[in-house]
Amino acid sequence: MTVKTRFAPSPTGYLHVGGARTALFSWLYARRHAGQFVLRIEDTDLERSTEDSVNAILDSMTWLGLDYDEGPYYQTQRFDRYNEVIDQLLERGQAYRCTCSKERIDRLREEQMANKQKPRYDGHCRGRDVDASLPHVVRFLNPEQGDVTIDDLIRGRIVVANNELDDLIIRRTDGSPTYNLSVVVDDHDMGITHVIRGDDHINNTPRQINMFEAMDWPVPAFGHVPMILGDDGARLSKRHGAVNVMQYQKDGFLPEALLNYLVRLGWSHGDQELFTREEMIELFDLGAVNRSPSAFNTEKLIWVNAQYIKAADPVRLAELVGGFLESDGVPIAGGAPLAHVVDAQRERAGTLVELAQICRFYYEDFGEIDAAAAKKAFKDGAEQALSMVREKLAGLEDWGRAPIHQLIADTVAELGVGFGRVAMPLRVAVTGGAPSPDLDLTLHLVGKTATLRRIDAAIALIQGRT
Repeated sequence: MTVKTRFAPSPTGYLHVGGARTALFSWLYARRHAGQFVLRIEDTDLERSTEDSVNAILDSMTWLGLDYDEGPYYQTQRFDRYNEVIDQLLERGQAYRCTCSKERIDRLREEQMANKQKPRYDGHCRGRDVDASLPHVVRFLNPEQGDVTIDDLIRGRIVVANNELDDLIIRRTDGSPTYNLSVVVDDHDMGITHVIRGDDHINNTPRQINMFEAMDWPVPAFGHVPMILGDDGARLSKRHGAVNVMQYQKDGFLPEALLNYLVRLGWSHGDQELFTREEMIELFDLGAVNRSPSAFNTEKLIWVNAQYIKAADPVRLAELVGGFLESDGVPIAGGAPLAHVVDAQRERAGTLVELAQICRFYYEDFGEIDAAAAKKAFKDGAEQALSMVREKLAGLEDWGRAPIHQLIADTVAELGVGFGRVAMPLRVAVTGGAPSPDLDLTLHLVGKTATLRRIDAAIALIQGRT
């Protein structure tokens, strides 16, 4: 049997990280078993589904690199097929028309809740001969006896009594099919063998299994992934930070880092923290997914992202960081090669946004030197050290790292002071207090003209304070 999984989001908003993790688990399971992965857009909620949401989902899947073998399929293009199956269920006596009014259903629910009963349809229209020309819904005739057994790939065996389930609506009064029926038809028609989805769908599963069996269709295997919680134990939401997948791109996360973090939310392989895409495919096992909810930790995500930034190709990093700098109007042209700059700074950044920020001073003068850094660096003797090193730097013809390093060492020797008495004010003068690598490399990348100009500004600042 060829394994075939699917990811089936509803386009009523962006793709959130919980959905992205479900998509990842489904994708990994298919790739792990040399199977196929299907993308299906469940857009039957016509009032809430939007084209912008569809595009956001597609963009997120592309950015994450979760490629699909089939799709995207759209449920709104398959209404004829759903109605064909509903008509078959009616003909076979496994569905029936119901004319119960909303008022009757609401009244029934209130009575049941008042009697501390589980709210459910009471089968009032079962066995009645309802005129098809009257306004009506179609309900699935759920079995009244026996149990539904789910051998969940994550949660283990789940048994639900049929008398706990009611006759759910499968076609509305306006003729549109409902979610549970559409999903069953799609999963059958598309040959889905394994349904991996969030555990918020677990109550739908026994109903859907009964519909598969009513149509004499093979029942796929099910695996329900636990929800993601925030650090405070509440369900993950906007107040915990970014939850929109594409917002993570805007916030400077690498897609492979986000995937690595998501795969570790509820799944583990020993103590290993970082996984290549190939390792994820080779090692991922649904049976090793934790049954309990996982807590999203942004600090841990930033740590994972930092590891990927450190290991990334500097040319690729430069392209990504360049986009952030250009959007902020930072003039890169004419400065040091950005790939060299990001390579020098990458160890100090958790996100691409942060990396871009600490790369700015290589290309544009800063407005003000950080006050705390200036107070610490511009002490007695700083003006003399800066003036002497500035004079030597002005006469330096080879602006390479080795000559710059030697020149600074010569200045230290001539002044007869510790290295920090020269290096600290020089670093702050040139960087404004921003994090930076070895001083000779920093000056080399900033360039001679900008270095001298910034030293002059620092000297003027010191003189203005005295």
